[in-house]
Amino acid sequence: MPPPSSRLRPLRASTLTRSRPTGPRLIGLVTPDLQNAIFPAITEAVGSELTRRGFTPVLCSQSRGGGSEPAFVEFLLRRRFAGIVFTGGHYAFTDAPHAHYGQLARLSVPVTLFNAGVAHLPFPRVVCDDAAATDLGWRHLASLGHERIGLVLGPYSHLPSERKAARARELGVDPALVVRTSFSLEAGQAVAGDLFSAGATGLLCASDPLALGVIRAARRRGLDVPGDVSVVGYDDSALMRCTSPPLTTVRQPVEAMAAVAVDLLCAQMDAPSASAHETPLEPELIVRESTGRPRPRGAAAPR
Repeated sequence: MPPPSSRLRPLRASTLTRSRPTGPRLIGLVTPDLQNAIFPAITEAVGSELTRRGFTPVLCSQSRGGGSEPAFVEFLLRRRFAGIVFTGGHYAFTDAPHAHYGQLARLSVPVTLFNAGVAHLPFPRVVCDDAAATDLGWRHLASLGHERIGLVLGPYSHLPSERKAARARELGVDPALVVRTSFSLEAGQAVAGDLFSAGATGLLCASDPLALGVIRAARRRGLDVPGDVSVVGYDDSALMRCTSPPLTTVRQPVEAMAAVAVDLLCAQMDAPSASAHETPLEPELIVRESTGRPRPRGAAAPR
């Protein structure tokens, strides 16, 4: 979908009132990224659920400079879309602009958010339980015998990463083994070396691309995965079973989350009211070949 025109004038709540659309029941599906494979998976699941219920989803993606999130919101409001599902975006970051969400709230637009968001936004959200996800990955590595377990998380302003970090503190993870970075393979590769140097033998990552970056860094250092370092990702995005080695990861229940997200959206259409309540769903550990028992200290790598 082409980006919204930069020539559009800002909307005012006083000049636009909401009414139930009489034409096609269009739903905006706003995603921050199509490069990370989890976002196409989420948008496909939500889009399929919307179509099944008689709506027409319209994808708005910011990939490769395709338009800003506030501009997409303005575009959707001008065309009187029946509602919006955000699969990620500004709401997940405390330091991002949030004024466009306030406009949606003032106009009583049905909105659903995917995963954790800043507390002051009055929209329902369906979340994958971040604390449970951290538990699953950490306990799996600990059960294999790893004592030095590190975390590679997103930025400090990222709410789901903050929740993972909070649970890590409760589990007693050494703060020196927790690093923050952006969500990309390159970022994971860049920060992994410090964790290897600090003695981490098991690494729990906040996304699959971060985990793949850690694996690349391990190989460039001459470390074997999982012989020297075990790596756990998060999301179970497309093709993770086809990586080398196939990636152990914590799976978000994307299909179930999509169904709940659309339920929450439809509920607002039937009774226009929104609240910031969360509906948490449980993640699932998917064990593959990137994790194993740590090599005994002093043992040589097999030839």
